[in-house]
Amino acid sequence: MTASDLAAWIGRTEETTDTVTAAPLAGLAATLDHAAAPWAVGAVPPLGHWLYFLPRALQRDISEDGHPHRGGFLPPVPLPRRMWAGGKLEFLAPLQVGDAVRRVSTIKDVTAKSGRSGDMVFVAVQHEIHGPSGLAIREIHDIVYRQAAKAGETPAVATEDAPQALWRRPITPDPVLLFRYSALTFNGHRIHYDRDYCRDVEGYPGLVFHGPLTATMLVDLFLRHNPGARVTGFSFRAKRPLFDIHPLTLCGTPRPGGASLWALDHQGVISMSAEIEAQ
Repeated sequence: MTASDLAAWIGRTEETTDTVTAAPLAGLAATLDHAAAPWAVGAVPPLGHWLYFLPRALQRDISEDGHPHRGGFLPPVPLPRRMWAGGKLEFLAPLQVGDAVRRVSTIKDVTAKSGRSGDMVFVAVQHEIHGPSGLAIREIHDIVYRQAAKAGETPAVATEDAPQALWRRPITPDPVLLFRYSALTFNGHRIHYDRDYCRDVEGYPGLVFHGPLTATMLVDLFLRHNPGARVTGFSFRAKRPLFDIHPLTLCGTPRPGGASLWALDHQGVISMSAEIEAQ
């Protein structure tokens, strides 16, 4: 696709509706290893809205990678790897079980770049989620499309030093954890559960740990140490993929008005960094 082809998708909108139900939230609490949900009864926790407005593509419309065929709302970028690169969220009003909710999505930007790791296309999507009391969540969702891995390709050497952490929580990934989160989010992307596809087609060494799951676990780390806090904002950036073949560590340290959070891979390298705002 040319730059003008990509730019033509900017401004495209899509509107979807849903109803907040309790079962996905109970599943999320179990997946985060809580015997009982640590948030208020009936409340949607920060990032819990990712369990709603899920894709419902027909089985015949699924591509080899497990995603729906390219096109539709998102541009049909002809690059095989698609990843959630980061995001920024504002939590403006609470959502509760039983609420009828509406999401208006708008493509805000599409940018093609070429660098050390090859061709990439970045797509920024704004989601505005409305509940009974009006606008509840405003989110910018950053998606990156990349070329397939080249033979012998290794991640760039990290130069960023991890800060000192006051909070640390080790996580041992496994295929069941990744499957459960894929099921909660109706995510058919095969990099999260099909090891042969992961290795032989997309060139990853193991199953890819979901970026949204890492972000959710970072927010959960904050709430474990700050029960009752009201999260008003969250931003995160994925820097390196995590895989189920190695442990990871969730880290955080408080600061005025919130906290800095990050996830370390098995080598102590930051794979995701995040900032949380709370009251």
